[in-house]
Amino acid sequence: MADATPFAARIGAIEISATAQVASAADQLRRQGMDVVDLGVGEPDFPTPEHIKQAAVRAIEQNFTRYTPTGGIPELKAAVCQRHAADFGTRYAPEECIVSVGGKHVIFNLTQVLLGPGDEVVISVPYWVTYRDVVEYAGGRCVFVDGVAGIASALSPRTKMVIVNSPCNPSGAVVEREEFERILHLTAPRGIWLLTDESYCRFVYDGEPFSIASAEGAHDTVLVSGSVSKTYAMTGWRIGFGLAPAPVVAAMVKLQSHTTTNPTSVAQMAALEALRGPQDSVAVMLAEYRRRRDFIVEKLRAMPGVSIDTPRGAFYAYPDIRAALTRTSIPDTTEFARRLLDEQRLAVVPGSAFGTRDHIRISYAASQHQLERGMQRLNRFLTEHSQ
Repeated sequence: MADATPFAARIGAIEISATAQVASAADQLRRQGMDVVDLGVGEPDFPTPEHIKQAAVRAIEQNFTRYTPTGGIPELKAAVCQRHAADFGTRYAPEECIVSVGGKHVIFNLTQVLLGPGDEVVISVPYWVTYRDVVEYAGGRCVFVDGVAGIASALSPRTKMVIVNSPCNPSGAVVEREEFERILHLTAPRGIWLLTDESYCRFVYDGEPFSIASAEGAHDTVLVSGSVSKTYAMTGWRIGFGLAPAPVVAAMVKLQSHTTTNPTSVAQMAALEALRGPQDSVAVMLAEYRRRRDFIVEKLRAMPGVSIDTPRGAFYAYPDIRAALTRTSIPDTTEFARRLLDEQRLAVVPGSAFGTRDHIRISYAASQHQLERGMQRLNRFLTEHSQ
């Protein structure tokens, strides 16, 4: 008789993405005809810019629909390096670039080729949900610290990698250049990899966007994970990129050759146009996200039992609701999010998914109408349940 649970042990070490779970639950309710306000998914509500879509149409018309090189077409790799140089002043060659199926795929590839059993990875809390699972899938061990300030005291002889996400998903926090450079000066001399997740790098509200990869001495130990998904409203196109020393990229290509073979050919041509074409849409989206951020922060601060630091980047609000939990006698943020969806048809992500106990994540990458309805529903829920 076959084993009732014939799964490899490594799959038991991970869980389905919490953000994907929330999206699935909201979608199921919508399919049942429910009026759901979904502020859980971090996905721009803007359409992909027209010139990018037309590049994909041309690719199809020209039959650019066959296999491509595993690590991405040469033109796109060159465009990634050129765009990153223009935005941040870095100097990468195409052989130091890989194109993958989204930024998440880049992070998966990096952790799988660089980590082994027992290797420690220092991650600041709150963290994006996928970091923990891909590290543990590789056999590594996560060492969580309270914000980037805690990284120094967490380094040990077993530390193999430090992961920093700025602007941060879920909090919208931005790591200052000086602080990032201090982290680099701690990791580089020890030969510790510093992975910078730059998925939201163009969405910074105050000051100029910055990449630690541009700092002196960064080239040998810094790993960049980037994506066109958020910057150009191309989430479904699934194109991400990595910048790293050439031997690391070669190892990632080896792994990728046995998983996806190559990123989608048509999507690569769309990404090429995104990176080389007009950049006007980025500023338009950033200005709108700033307006939405200000609206959300004002509404949240007026709600009973809610406090929030103003997000400085990305498009997420991460309010602290510990006082609201006490007022409502709801035990934790997971139950809070579940009941909020059940009773008010409002989807948010509990902070437990990101390593904290007292927060929920609210995406304001949604229309103003949806944000207004969402804030009304959240306020109603808090008011009705307050003791």
